[in-house]
Amino acid sequence: MKNEEYPPSEDTFFIVNNIENEKGHFALDVGSGSGYLTKLLSKNFSFVVGTDINYKVLKNQTYKTKNLVCCSGSDALKMKFDFIVCNLPYLATDEILDIATDGGVEGFEIPKKIFDSVINNIAKNGKFVFVTSSLSNYEKLIDYVQKLGLKTRIMEKKKLFFEELILVEATA
Repeated sequence: MKNEEYPPSEDTFFIVNNIENEKGHFALDVGSGSGYLTKLLSKNFSFVVGTDINYKVLKNQTYKTKNLVCCSGSDALKMKFDFIVCNLPYLATDEILDIATDGGVEGFEIPKKIFDSVINNIAKNGKFVFVTSSLSNYEKLIDYVQKLGLKTRIMEKKKLFFEELILVEATA
């Protein structure tokens, strides 16, 4: 289970281009990693929390932020957030070797755990934005989020050399 740090890459900047104007009181970045998205959210939200399952990654973030919690998804948090973002580990893999990128079977196994966690933290009328890929079973992910009671829409797609990134917005 590697991942000492997963630096911002194409999927992170794809998210940034679509959320940089989001504003509100409480924001959550699940799987904070380098802290790039957490730091971005800190500009437009009063209170921002970043979570990551890897303590070492949180401790050594490149983009230093406050209010970091080491936990799976948002399991340790009991508050509601207006806005939640997650750069999911979405790659379809037979086993989880890298927790930053590997989503398990169909790219669904790990995202499902994150969704089950996050559903408890979305405020009424709150938004949850996540990125996934054409290489995973993104239709199954979207369907699962809808079964949790959220309305979904595809915000944008971005064609890369070997895949298409898909940014999804789910609202409570």
